[in-house]
Parts: sequence; structure tokens; C-alpha cells
Amino acid sequence: MTDPSSPGAPVMRLSYGPLPLHFGELRLPSAPGPHAVAVLIHGGFWRNPYDLSLMHGLAEDLTAHGLATWNIEYRRLGDDGGGWPGTLQDVAQAVDALRQMARSYHLDLERLVSVGHSAGGQLALWLAARPHLGQRVAGPERALLAGEGALPLQGAVSLAGVIDLEAGWRRHLGRDAVSELLGGSPDDVPERYHLASPAALLPLGVPQILIHGTADDRVPVEISRDYAARARAVGDRLTLVELSGVDHFALIDPHSSAWQTTRELVLSLSRRR
Repeated sequence: MTDPSSPGAPVMRLSYGPLPLHFGELRLPSAPGPHAVAVLIHGGFWRNPYDLSLMHGLAEDLTAHGLATWNIEYRRLGDDGGGWPGTLQDVAQAVDALRQMARSYHLDLERLVSVGHSAGGQLALWLAARPHLGQRVAGPERALLAGEGALPLQGAVSLAGVIDLEAGWRRHLGRDAVSELLGGSPDDVPERYHLASPAALLPLGVPQILIHGTADDRVPVEISRDYAARARAVGDRLTLVELSGVDHFALIDPHSSAWQTTRELVLSLSRRR
């Protein structure tokens, strides 16, 4: 199929599982592969009015600059099975499905990065932590998100991400979206916060890039600042870019100067070996 919002850009809509929302859009560069891959994860405070169309512009732009993009959909709050643990299980399944796609589409999975915006930033960094999940967290719910055999990432990018779920809960971000996602407060369901929050899973062990506008009124820049300090303190390699006067949505506008900065960092991360 072809994405009508992006004339001339071939888009393959592929299933990664059995459910209606288990699909993604794969775009390939015109040059021969093997291609580095960016997994794109949309935001929307994990709620179902928002979908992968939020990332269409970024997918087109990154593909035009040489990356294969896998723009994924997943079950969200309001969808049957969305929230805990279905939302996290879906994004994990979507990434692991790239193993089956790699040969047919000439994908280089040693140059695999995740890029997520807002709530998708949490999912992007969580995917980087997932291969080590079983070693970091104990408890009965760990099996729901077992990381054994998880496809490792070369790096992860958070665009104004909710990357500390406990901080997001304290700040009531998205009208208490974190509590809705996990089914309660950190006191109610502490294991879920430990399993799902990138800040609780540090060190992630892969390079991370955090990009955040100082004028963001949806997810305050302090979330990224505090996370960066904690990640560096435990030895993670991390780049924090604060964009003065930039709001929450400019980061996913492919025509904005904020995205031009972001694109170069994503491309650089995908080239590291």
C-alpha cells in the first residue's frame, strides 16, 4: 500500500501478531540494503485516540535520509487488552518480529534504534532495557514481560518522553495517564513501575539520546534532565539536547528546525558500530 499523506513513498503494512492492532508500516530507502532500522513509536499518553499517523512525517523523512523505518501500532488504553501489560507486550512483539523480516527486506539489525515521542519515549527506552529485564527485576509479574531472546538495540531516542513513570505519576501527567496505564500508584503496584519505567531500569547499557523542548507544557523538560543525571551517574552514555522555546509537538514536525536537529542525531546513532 501507499501512504496517502506521503505521495510517492511506498509503505508496506505488515502484521507482527494475530490481533487487529498488531501491525506496523515498513518503509525502505531506495538504495540497496542492508539498511539500518529505526523503530518509531508514537505517543498520546498511551491512549487510543492517538495512532501511528503521528509519526508518518518522521518516517518519510528518515527513510528519505537512508534509514528503514518500522512505524508500529499497539494496543492502547481504551483498546481491548491495552494498558498493563498488553501495551508493552505489543511493542516488544513488534520489535522481535523484525527478525523474520530482516532477510526479505535487507534489514541490518545490528544497527537498530528506537525513536519514541512522549509516551512513546517511555516505550522506546524500555525496549532498550528489555534484554536485561530478567536480570534486573524479580517478582511474579516479571514473566509477563520476559526479556529472554529480546532483540537488542544499538541505541534509543526519547523525544519529550515520559521516561520516569514515577515522576510522571507525581506530576499527574496526561490527567493521571501513568496510573491508568499501570493500574495504580507506585505504592499500589510497585513491581509494575519497576518493570516498565526506564528510570527504574537504569543502566540501560546502550547509548541514549534525549531531546526536549524547554517550552513543553505536556511533559516538562525536568523529566529528561533528572533522568539524564541519574543515567550518567550509573555509567550510561547519554546525550541530552534541550531546545530553547520548543514545544511538545515541534519534535515530530518534519518541517521544524527541532526535527532537523533530531534527525541528525538519530542518523548518527544508527551509524555507530
